[in-house]
Amino acid sequence: MKILITAGPTREFIDPVRFISNPATGTLGYLMAKEAKKKGHSVVLVSGPCNLPLIKDIKTLYVESACEMKNAVEKEFSSSDVLVMTAAVSDWRPEKRFSRKLKIKKPWKLKLVPNPDILKFISNKKNEKQIVVGFALESENIIENARKKMKDKKLDMIVANTTANFGNRVRRGQIFILYSSGEIKDVSDYSKKKLASLILKEVEKLCYSG
Repeated sequence: MKILITAGPTREFIDPVRFISNPATGTLGYLMAKEAKKKGHSVVLVSGPCNLPLIKDIKTLYVESACEMKNAVEKEFSSSDVLVMTAAVSDWRPEKRFSRKLKIKKPWKLKLVPNPDILKFISNKKNEKQIVVGFALESENIIENARKKMKDKKLDMIVANTTANFGNRVRRGQIFILYSSGEIKDVSDYSKKKLASLILKEVEKLCYSG
């Protein structure tokens, strides 16, 4: 298979030195890329800003913003069998990016506009043989919200995660894998490495059964 994987956060710059982002590390996406390469798959990794080393012999496209990630994913997806969207993409970006460093020392308002919904955009373009896997980071109603996201974005599988596990925090929250068939797996006790391996196995099943 050719597997397209996104990883890490995105950054939405306000001015040359300030940006909106999140604490995603990219670890799960990089682990999946390594595991897929080890199993003989062709891998393309679209990476936001991560403090992780380049993976040898894997095509890696580095991006910063959500729009840059969308463009990279769109370019690679048409020739891919699978998209696994582990990246934590910023939902909003500043309406205006200032070219000079702001020196405002008083309260001011920053207007944000929505970023493109990469998963929804890609799922609407996929053919019947392509697989799209999403992630849902939730602070409440984890399964219900993930199930709604899977339906709205026409996903084949979604990994539902709680904010307690986000970034470099100690893993202590719930994690579930939801399938379009209605099946749910509780993988809350899995390490990131074990979870990466399981997701890849489940993706292989979906592809080969189709």
